[in-house]
Amino acid sequence: MSEAEEQHGRTRSLAHRVPDLAALELLLAVARLGSLGAAAREVGITQPAASSRIRSMERQLGVALVDRSPRGSRLTDAGALVTDWARRVVEAAAAFDVGAQALRDRRDSRLRVAASMTIAEYLLPGWLLALHAERPDTAVSLLAGNSAKVAELLLAGEADLGFVEGLSVPAGLDSAVIARDRLIVVTAPGHPWARRRRPVTADELSATPLILRERGSGTRQVLDAALGGLARPLIELSSTTAVKASAVSGAGPSVLSELAVGEELAMRRLVSIPVEGVTLGRDLRAVWPTGHRPTGPARELLSLTRG
Repeated sequence: MSEAEEQHGRTRSLAHRVPDLAALELLLAVARLGSLGAAAREVGITQPAASSRIRSMERQLGVALVDRSPRGSRLTDAGALVTDWARRVVEAAAAFDVGAQALRDRRDSRLRVAASMTIAEYLLPGWLLALHAERPDTAVSLLAGNSAKVAELLLAGEADLGFVEGLSVPAGLDSAVIARDRLIVVTAPGHPWARRRRPVTADELSATPLILRERGSGTRQVLDAALGGLARPLIELSSTTAVKASAVSGAGPSVLSELAVGEELAMRRLVSIPVEGVTLGRDLRAVWPTGHRPTGPARELLSLTRG
């Protein structure tokens, strides 16, 4: 068998084992909205069709992904992990689509944006929509990762503009503060902290295993600094969605951006826990290589973040 035939066989086998993009996008919507019905409406299908699609994906993968109840739908532990992987696949597909569109149209204007996860998920989509209204011929590609990865991409010349959320500006980069953010401690409603009447102390927070973002993320950097580097991980996950899903499941307390948990707090899937003796504020920054202030579409996007 030739190498080309072997590659074709591997590709066909992979297609049978990996869910399609529509199924992965539905799973991401369930994770974000906490409701199969709401997720179905968002992706434009009926709830029975959404249920069928989830069941088909569970059979394909051989694991349960979603627990359904009258109060809503939540990810299983396996579902949270699969969702984390699914996000990377969907982001890669979106980047592929942007690139392919640029090739089809032979556009001269291109913008490569790198953003840390919280900014990429909760702020950047609105900015990019505004940029599209101003510059519809600009082809934008997005690379999402933690703040350390954003700095790496900029310094390697693989991104034109970046956004980070840590306490300091990575070496080799200039920056501008574009917003302020605050981290909060959250738990599922059934956790003992949700019923106590006094705030959690810094010592208690340091002594409690937490569901955390990975080292290198801006969220983890802020928490480690606030606790003197004493944060104890119960689980370390590489996306905000996965951290939220684990906290909603009752696995333990977590520390997340206010931007990321507004819907979960409003629907009482998570509860905000008062904390005393800990400062968890942070600046959100646009960053670029030192001495190379953004020009063209990057400069336009930077101006939109301050609008």
